[in-house]
Amino acid sequence: MLTRVRRWGPGLLLISPSLLLLGVFVYGLIGWTIKVSMSDRHTAAESDGFVGLSNYVDLFTNDINGRFLHSLRNLLIFTVVFLLGTMLLGLLWAFLLERGVRAEGLFRTVYLFPMALSFVASGVVWRWLMNSGQGDDAGGLNEIFGQLNLTFLQNPWWTDPEWGMVAMAVPAIWQLSGYVMALFLAGFRGIPAELREAAAVDGASTFQLYRRVLFPQLTPVALSALIIVGHMSMKMFDLIMSVSGAQWLTEVPAVYVWQTLLTSDYAKASAISVILLLLVAMVIVPYLVQTMRTERRS
Repeated sequence: MLTRVRRWGPGLLLISPSLLLLGVFVYGLIGWTIKVSMSDRHTAAESDGFVGLSNYVDLFTNDINGRFLHSLRNLLIFTVVFLLGTMLLGLLWAFLLERGVRAEGLFRTVYLFPMALSFVASGVVWRWLMNSGQGDDAGGLNEIFGQLNLTFLQNPWWTDPEWGMVAMAVPAIWQLSGYVMALFLAGFRGIPAELREAAAVDGASTFQLYRRVLFPQLTPVALSALIIVGHMSMKMFDLIMSVSGAQWLTEVPAVYVWQTLLTSDYAKASAISVILLLLVAMVIVPYLVQTMRTERRS
């Protein structure tokens, strides 16, 4: 016992302040949020009692105009388009840089620059670029399309009831594709040269080299990129608020939580927050478990 204390004691003492802060301000607040979500605190007044899971049931069955389900649908569309866009563009840019181009450092900087901006700053710019006016009232990209005689490309962008969330994902794709590119490029550069040489000796063509040798080696990188980008999309708030504001057409659970808190409906806002936390956990926890198992095997 004394040996274990001497072995683990100094390390635990060193990280104890961080563990304390983590326990109080992360897990403690998560527990408090779960408690409030199971109460009847729908005003600024204190809760009168415990209602179990009724707040969660109401979100799916009795929510006004199916607002919560509508926000989940918007989140699903946004996440799918966001993931596909960033993964495809990131892989394409990484592939082009990996093939070798002049001024590679300049291109890397250009691709990564959007990531240095905040979602609020880029959202303000994209709010102007995605101006929904058309014809004589056109602005932003629609005005550019009009000046180039490409009026058929003018569209209402995020104000379109059917494709609004697809347009909303465009700024997010622009901002994070460079980050995914950096991950894939690091994956390409981390592949041993012996694999390329062995494929060349076997007479593999360039297509076969990438299809059979290089791309399969990028699977862990692709999984990491999916997890990182996926959990960011589920918590998206600042970009959507900067582009469209609090609108029914583009509302996602994070925006719904904020609007619910403004009405002091703490129980409902807490229930939405817990569901959002569970959605993020469904993405991250399996990845962490698989990573821990892989590390133990190695």
